[in-house]
Amino acid sequence: MTASPLPPASAAEPPLTSLAHGGGCGCKIAPALLADILRGTPTMPVPPALLVGLETGDDAAVWQLSDDQALVATTDFFMPVVDDPYDFGRIAATNALSDVYAMGGRPILALAIVGMPIDKLSTTTIARVLAGGAAVCASAGVPVAGGHTIDSVEPIYGLVALGLVHPRDVRRNAAARAGDRLVLGKPLGVGICSAAFRKRQLDAAGYAAMLDTTTRLNTVGTEFAADPDVHAMTDVTGFGLAGHALGMARGSRCDIAIDFARVPLLPAARGLAAAGCVTGASNRNWASVGHAVVLPDGFDAVDRALLTDPQTSGGLLVACAPGAVERVVATFHARGFAHAAAVGEVLAPGAETSRLIVR
Repeated sequence: MTASPLPPASAAEPPLTSLAHGGGCGCKIAPALLADILRGTPTMPVPPALLVGLETGDDAAVWQLSDDQALVATTDFFMPVVDDPYDFGRIAATNALSDVYAMGGRPILALAIVGMPIDKLSTTTIARVLAGGAAVCASAGVPVAGGHTIDSVEPIYGLVALGLVHPRDVRRNAAARAGDRLVLGKPLGVGICSAAFRKRQLDAAGYAAMLDTTTRLNTVGTEFAADPDVHAMTDVTGFGLAGHALGMARGSRCDIAIDFARVPLLPAARGLAAAGCVTGASNRNWASVGHAVVLPDGFDAVDRALLTDPQTSGGLLVACAPGAVERVVATFHARGFAHAAAVGEVLAPGAETSRLIVR
């Protein structure tokens, strides 16, 4: 665990999570509500240089600069998922950079987005948040070149992240092919563990596991982008595995099957979910996507909570040719993603609308 270079916050200050109504990517607006909001947004003709825009809800926008270079642009920010300000900064920065990696890009520049209740938090605490984010950016070779700050009712932190990618190496969430295999890079359960943390039911081992996965940069996405057998990628964040897998299915006009017994989980996640440590975002996610999800008989409420659990700084979901699946899993493992596993496959569409089929 990376130590903060700054002194700890004063014990007199309120815990960060007590200042926010939610935390992490669980704060995201539910997919169905977001679709309603965007439905009325004015549109304009899409310039040819805009390789990736709003069409499939991908992880970032991509703008072609030249024959051999494109710009990846994204932003991500949220409220605290933990109380330690340095850890909060690290998690938020890791999460924001992940969108660039999910497109196959290499981050080159970041801008900080900071909103803090300055009447409740000391400058030391706020500085620790920024230091945590800067430490992650430094480990990724990315300068934090500026940003914007406001006095906010709730603490908010994140990044604008810019990256570069060769146009041929862009990996969308909408290019999966029937017959592809699916590999998930990180275990599920971050939302459940964060809910347990708020209830003071997450032990030290559970916290360490949650922190390890949420601060592990998805740099492997850049490597996968150079592999022609990797056809599509997305990162699993606030909409849960169900929402992001269904997004890939819809964008690719296919069905996706998930073998749920193969899905990696954080060690404490199932027990904590059974004990009621489930976020409200999990139920909102199900309300948004449940109509397009086919569940097997006996699939209980705990499993459904895991399927829709909002991930903060979650893993890459990779669609690759069948012959490449062992190589993709091995690459994940070699880069420190010990839980990475093959979790399903892409199917030819069996209905007019794409479905997520859970086995």
